[in-house]
Amino acid sequence: MTQLNQQQCQACDRLAVKLSEQYAQQLLSQLPAWVFVQRDAVSQLARTFRFNNFVDALAFTNRVGAMAEQQGHHPDLVTRWGAVEVYWWSHKLKGLHINDFICAAKTDRLYLAD
Repeated sequence: MTQLNQQQCQACDRLAVKLSEQYAQQLLSQLPAWVFVQRDAVSQLARTFRFNNFVDALAFTNRVGAMAEQQGHHPDLVTRWGAVEVYWWSHKLKGLHINDFICAAKTDRLYLAD
């Protein structure tokens, strides 16, 4: 299987479905720093990234935003002094899709590039 961070998101068409819990758990094992959370009764991937100051956190937020725009898949981003919280889920499906795991892996790659 191709590394998650090397894959590209695919548009969720009308036939797209949420991932099974078992498959989502398998994918999560490839993203050890991420966790499942429930927000507004929707399963999401979440991770908090730490920084030394607000400027670095904001720069990371902008890099994640650019990647999200390129992938056509957009997270919730919470930026504050020294930290950025990132939440991935598929809005249309109200749950998790392979795209969320791909983008989480790409987010990790952006963080490691710092």
